Amino acid sequence: MSTETVMWVSIIAGAMVVVPVSGFCLLRRRRDRLRERFGPEYERTAAAEVTRRTAERAMRVRRTRSGSLDVQPLDPDARRGYADRWAAVQERFVNEPSPAVCEADLLVRAVMAKRGYSTEDFAQQASDLSLGHSRTLEHYRHAHEISGRAAGRWVSIQELRQAMTHYHALFDDLIGDDQRPLRDRAAARAPLTRPRGTTGPRR
Repeated sequence: MSTETVMWVSIIAGAMVVVPVSGFCLLRRRRDRLRERFGPEYERTAAAEVTRRTAERAMRVRRTRSGSLDVQPLDPDARRGYADRWAAVQERFVNEPSPAVCEADLLVRAVMAKRGYSTEDFAQQASDLSLGHSRTLEHYRHAHEISGRAAGRWVSIQELRQAMTHYHALFDDLIGDDQRPLRDRAAARAPLTRPRGTTGPRR
């Protein structure tokens, strides 16, 4: 085999190695960006879909949709007003826990609407919130599930307390200090505070 042939064989073999490695690195960078953007929602979506690639495609669709959302910060007066309304809901929880949980759900959705998020249905709400509030979205899912059961049948007072705690996590995140528009802010974890009357350690 001539020297020239050996050289070309080496070049081709090297290219065959470099191309897959480059493709893997690109895929890894895209995956890391999605993980950073969606936080805990990344793993949840990946577990729910047939393949990780399908899940990542769905998350990219969500990211594209976010560009059409006009999510805006709350002004100080609006934030104070919503905070006062939440305090009233917590007061009501002491004597009327089930109605208070329903009111908490309505209040969270009111804040979402005020900021520009979709309130069409829960699936769409979750999809939109996954970009800017992924670290408190799971709280909202738990609260929504308990609230739905409470509307149709009896649930324990402990479950209702949990629902209030979960609603409060997202509520605090939605009206919190970091109020830059969605496209400019990273997801932030909201502190969990217990509704009035609860006992036990903070979770």
